[in-house]
Amino acid sequence: QVQLAESGGGLVQAGESLRLSCAVSGRTFSSYAMGWFRQAPGKEREFVARISRGGSNTLYADSVKGRFTISRDNAKNTVWLQMNSLKPEDTAVYYCAADKSVSGGRLAASYDYWGQGTQVTVSS
Repeated sequence: QVQLAESGGGLVQAGESLRLSCAVSGRTFSSYAMGWFRQAPGKEREFVARISRGGSNTLYADSVKGRFTISRDNAKNTVWLQMNSLKPEDTAVYYCAADKSVSGGRLAASYDYWGQGTQVTVSS
């Protein structure tokens, strides 16, 4: 069983930065592609970013491209989401997720394991 635990959320002002972390239990972290999703109140969960198993390939939602960076360290079983130039519309609960397949991408349904989420609130 794989368990994911996000941390690093909080309340910031527009233009500031936050770094989210996701610690993953188990010895098979490097066999999972990892993703970040977010869900704002009253909205569907949406894709934010994805990183391949080895970390060489990344994918971003257009809304965060150039502002957010996903990275991972397989030796530490951790994936991060560096969020810069935050906007009020980035306010949401952020979830990390693990995907056993290599073909998954932006679809939440393709991910196998999920964390509990961490709240990010950006004030204007």
